[in-house]
Amino acid sequence: MRDDQGIGTVRARAFTVPTDAPEADGTLSWDETTIVVVHVEAGGETGLGYSYTDASIARLIVGTLASRLTGLSAFDIPRANAVLWGAVRNLGRSGLAATAISALDTALWDLKARLLDVSLASLFGQAREHAEIYGSGGFTSYDDRQLREQLAGWVERDGCRAVKMKVGSAPERDPARMAVAKAAIGNARLFIDANGAFTPKRAIGAAQVAERFGVIWFEEPVSSDDPAGMAYVRASAPASMEVAAGEYVYTLDDLRRLLDAGAVDVAQADVTRCGGYSGFLKMAALCEAAHIDLSGHCAPALHLPVAVAAPRFRHLEWFHDHARIERMLFDGAPVPHDGVITPDLTRPGHGLILKTRDADAYAV
Repeated sequence: MRDDQGIGTVRARAFTVPTDAPEADGTLSWDETTIVVVHVEAGGETGLGYSYTDASIARLIVGTLASRLTGLSAFDIPRANAVLWGAVRNLGRSGLAATAISALDTALWDLKARLLDVSLASLFGQAREHAEIYGSGGFTSYDDRQLREQLAGWVERDGCRAVKMKVGSAPERDPARMAVAKAAIGNARLFIDANGAFTPKRAIGAAQVAERFGVIWFEEPVSSDDPAGMAYVRASAPASMEVAAGEYVYTLDDLRRLLDAGAVDVAQADVTRCGGYSGFLKMAALCEAAHIDLSGHCAPALHLPVAVAAPRFRHLEWFHDHARIERMLFDGAPVPHDGVITPDLTRPGHGLILKTRDADAYAV
């Protein structure tokens, strides 16, 4: 362990990576993804964190938040978090500010583990050896061939026992698309994600149709800004189908509103949005108290240390875009095997190192 743990330089850079094909879900279409990568230095070590967010966050981190961390102990992460959340009081905690703090928090935890020369999974303490993953993509912009090949690949190549597809941009096409998906994945479980595309009544109709194709997970059937509407869908959906939401949870208050409304069977949280590892672990405790399972949203490489630590953890989203980007830009990104990913306990921190030369080609 280093004697000097005072936080020094904080750096942030944005990178924009084109998708490998046009992508769309129930409410949005895109052809590129931006990731902001943060490095925090102390005691001769460097911690790495990141968030999938807007490039403007790099300026917020370097211009506003970095100086607040300078000189604080890299071991005192709760103090650093209090300073960071206090600094964005007048900016608004949720949204972009939360993604900035999330990137910094994950970097701070990585830094602390590197100073101690232990893996983050060991520092958090493992509740399980592996994190189960489910393949996620199935974009509404895909034709039947693309849909079939992607979903079948996760089952056949990576051993996933569940896959998720997007629905809702053209609801009249969804039954045929779900039939294609179910034929492609065999005995694997089928999930769908509407990204808030439906009204409550239309979501119930969509759930009834989806039941015919064995769908057991309906994510964001309505906007997560409508907890009452989601609770109505949850109460009316087929008994075999779970309703999930939480990817737009930025604070504990956001998650508490979903839980208090009885809106979800399974909650989701995203370390790149919900306050990093610190926020995710608090949300895991809130779910445990509510007797609700928690699922990790996207950014699988970054989630892995807390995915094996959190109680009542269900599974982790192996999102096509993020798994691809993490493999492209980071050394140490996990590789699926038999439907799980496993932390490498021989690598300090979360084990990820930015491949700077490769990343430079995508710098904003």
